[in-house]
Amino acid sequence: MRVIAGKLRSRRLRSLRGADIRPTSDRLRETLFNVLTAGNPDALNGSVWLDLYAGTGAVGIEALSRGAGMVFFVESSPTAAGLIAQNLRSLGLETGFRILRQEVTRALRTLEAESITADFVFIDPPYQLENAYRETLSLLSKSKLLGADAVIAAEHQKKFDLENDLFSLHRYRKLEQGDSVLSFYRKKS
Repeated sequence: MRVIAGKLRSRRLRSLRGADIRPTSDRLRETLFNVLTAGNPDALNGSVWLDLYAGTGAVGIEALSRGAGMVFFVESSPTAAGLIAQNLRSLGLETGFRILRQEVTRALRTLEAESITADFVFIDPPYQLENAYRETLSLLSKSKLLGADAVIAAEHQKKFDLENDLFSLHRYRKLEQGDSVLSFYRKKS
């Protein structure tokens, strides 16, 4: 696993052995960032990210490499949160991020209380936690965390499809790649 582009391009990232963490593949991460920057290569510059269920931190680290101003890594597993910290240290990153070792629900409340406004949110819970998708999207749709043009990207299994309209969110794009899907949401106008 490696960083795809930006100032940290080609640098290696560590993962954990076993099936506890399923990192977003290099190819799927590349697709994600191509969609987010299509037509505006500077779209990520200075942006604020929420990397929920962060796992290895690969998506948030990719965002930092490509110019994000701040990434909040949310990961409840102490082992995975430690791995994120290790990956950030190995890349020489000391600022522009915060690791919240909390359940996503609690972390979203914490960030909202701090008046954080996110431009991008990436959601990638363990695939077997299907309820986590709807619960997280519901919380985000009601929160003040989303900026006016915020984009939420959810990675999920192809066999488990999310609805086009969830709460106050509308899926405006869906990309399939192998057994994985990226669903892109924005708040309804």
